[in-house]
Amino acid sequence: METNDIRKEYTNGELTIVWKLGKCIHAGVCVKTLPEVYQPNEKPWIQPENAATEALKSQIDACPSGALSYYMNTK
Repeated sequence: METNDIRKEYTNGELTIVWKLGKCIHAGVCVKTLPEVYQPNEKPWIQPENAATEALKSQIDACPSGALSYYMNTK
C-alpha cells in the first residue's frame, strides 16, 4: 500500500474519525484545536475518547485539507 492510500479509523463509540494520510497537509489545526485528542507523538495519535462528539465534529469540519472526516456509528 502506498503512503497516499493509508486510511485509519478511530472511534469514541458514537463517532468514527477517518484520517487519510495522503490528503494531510500537516497544517496542525487539529492538534492546536484539540491537543487532548490529536497527539502526534503518541500511538494511536488520535484519541477521540478524550473529547465530546460535538467538539470532534466541529474540529473535523475545520480541517483545511479534508484529511479528517467522520461518520456517526449506528446503534
